[in-house]
Amino acid sequence: MKTEYPVRQFSKLETPFYYYDTGVLEFNIEKVRQAVEKFGFHMHYALKANANKTILDSMVAAGFGADCVSGEEIEVAVKAGFPTKSIAFAGVGKSDKEILTGLKYDIFSFNVESIQELVEINNLARRNGKTARIALRINPNVDAKTHHYITTGIEENKFGINPWEFEEIIALLTTLKNLSLVGLHFHIGSQITNLDVFKGLCSRVNQIQDWFSNKRIITEHINLGGGLGIDYTQPDKLPDFDRFFQIFIDHLDLRPKQQIHFELGRSLVAVSGSLISRVLFLKKGINTKFAILDAGMTELIRPALYQSYHKIENLSAQG
Repeated sequence: MKTEYPVRQFSKLETPFYYYDTGVLEFNIEKVRQAVEKFGFHMHYALKANANKTILDSMVAAGFGADCVSGEEIEVAVKAGFPTKSIAFAGVGKSDKEILTGLKYDIFSFNVESIQELVEINNLARRNGKTARIALRINPNVDAKTHHYITTGIEENKFGINPWEFEEIIALLTTLKNLSLVGLHFHIGSQITNLDVFKGLCSRVNQIQDWFSNKRIITEHINLGGGLGIDYTQPDKLPDFDRFFQIFIDHLDLRPKQQIHFELGRSLVAVSGSLISRVLFLKKGINTKFAILDAGMTELIRPALYQSYHKIENLSAQG
C-alpha cells in the first residue's frame, strides 16, 4: 500500500513536520492484528517507536498491549487506554520512581535485566504490599547482524541476564517472596532485516527453555521482543509479518499452554511516516552540491548516529 502525499496542502504548511498516512498505518496494524489472532500471539506495541495519541488510539483499538521503557511511558499508555494488565515494562535502568509506577498499576510484567534489579523490585514491592510479576530478560548471545549501536543480544552488551548467572538467579528467587516469575524475555536488537537471525534466536530460546525445564521452571509466557526491520530503500514496502511470525511457529518449542508475546514498534508505524522538509539553499562544495534543508539532525538523527539510509523524494516534482 503506497503512501499518498497531499502535496498542494503541504505547500501551505510550515516545515519541517512529520506526516503519517493513517490509511497505511491502519492497513499495517490490521495485517498484524490478523496474524496475531491467527497464531494466538500477544502483541505489545513499543511506545518508543512513536507515542503520538492518534497512533496509540489505533493500537488500543486493535487490542494490542503496550511495551514501555520508562515510568512516563507507562503513564502515557494508561492514559491512552491500554489495559494495565497488558503493559510490559522493559529498560536496563529502571529508577525506584519508575518501578513504583509499574507497581501502582499492577502491570503485566517487569522485564528484569539484572540481579540488582530483582532485589530492588522485590524490596519496593514488599514495602508497598505488592507482588510484582516479572520476566527475566535473558541475553541469548545471538548476533542480530545489524549496526553495533542497536545490537542488544550479545554477551558484551549491557542488556539482560547472562546464562552463567542462571544458578544464582534461581537460588535468589526462592528468597524474594514479593516476585512472581511469569516469563522469559528476549530482545536481540533493532532494524533486523535478515530474518534468519530469528531462527537463531529460536534455537537459543529452546536451549534456555530446556535448562529451566530441567530445574522444573516453566513460565507462563515467552516474550520475544521486537526488532523486525523495514526497508528504507523502498519506503512503501510493508514488512513481511507473515514470514516473521511463521519462523516462530516453525522453530520455537513451547511448553503446554505457554504463550508467545512480541513487542514490535518501528515495523508497525515507520512505513506510514515521512519527514517533510523544504530546500532553503543550494550550496556548491568542492566535489558536491549540497541541498540545505530546514530539517536536520534534530528531526532525523539516525543517519548521523549510525550511517542509516533514508530515501529522499522530491515532492515538488509530483505537484
